Amino acid sequence: MNLFEIKDKVILITGGYGVLGSSIAKHLVESGANVAILGRNEAKAKTFAEQLSSTNAIGLKADVLDKENLENVKAQLLDKWQKIDVLINAAGGNMPGATLSPSESLFDISLDDFQKVTDLNLMGTVIPSLVFGKQMTEQNGGSIINVSSVAVAQALTRVVGYSASKAAMENFTRWMAVDMAHKFGDKIRVNAIAPGFFLADQNRKLLTNDDGSLTERGETIIRSTPMKRFGNSEELNGAVHLLASNASKFMTGTVIHVDGGFGAFSGV
Repeated sequence: MNLFEIKDKVILITGGYGVLGSSIAKHLVESGANVAILGRNEAKAKTFAEQLSSTNAIGLKADVLDKENLENVKAQLLDKWQKIDVLINAAGGNMPGATLSPSESLFDISLDDFQKVTDLNLMGTVIPSLVFGKQMTEQNGGSIINVSSVAVAQALTRVVGYSASKAAMENFTRWMAVDMAHKFGDKIRVNAIAPGFFLADQNRKLLTNDDGSLTERGETIIRSTPMKRFGNSEELNGAVHLLASNASKFMTGTVIHVDGGFGAFSGV
C-alpha cells in the first residue's frame, strides 16, 4: 500500500482559487483526488475548477463566515461524492487598516479592520472546521489542514492583526486536534502548515517595488531567511500532500513550517 496515495479522496479547499490555494488544488487533482474549490466568487471558483478537470474538480460559492451557506455546500458535496476526506482551510488574509506603516504605532490601528482580519483568519477556519469536521466524525475519518504563518511564533513588525489572528487560529488547531482524538478516536486529524514568505497579491506591495526590486522590508526578510529567497507556491504541495494522506496517520496537533529556515534563524 502506498502511504502517500490520495487518489479518489474528496478534498475541499477554502480560498481555493487564491495564489497558494490554486497551486495546492492543481497538485491534488493531478494526484487523482476529487477537489472542491470553495470561494466567495462563484464564477472564479467554477472557472478555475473547469480549468483543472471536467470530472475531478468542482467550484462552489462559499462564505467561510456563513455557517448556513457551508451546511448547504456540505449537502451538495455529499450528494456528489458521498464523503469528505480532507478540509484545507486556505481562506485568510490581511487588510491595510490592520497593518501599520513604519511611522505608525499600535494606537493607530483600525479596530474595524482588525476585527475583520480576526474574523477571516480565526472564525474563517473555525466555522468550516465545525461544519465539515462534524461530517468526518459521522464517517469516522478525515483530515483538517489549516494554514498558519511564521508570523505566529515571532513578533513581525507592522502585521499586528494578521499575526494575532493566525496565532489564535494555530492554538485552535491544537485544541481541536486534542478534542477530536479524545472524543472521536484516532481517525480524525487536525494539523497546520506555516508558510514563510511567498509572494502573493496581499503582500506584494510590502515586499517588492513596482520595478520588481525588493523593498526595505523585503530585503530584511531575505536576510532573515537562510535559503535567501521567497517561497514558490508549489513548494507547499509536499507538506499538504503528507497531511492529506495516510502517511501522517499518527500526526495531529502539529504545525509544519515551510519557510526556508526563517523560523529557525535568530538573525545573528
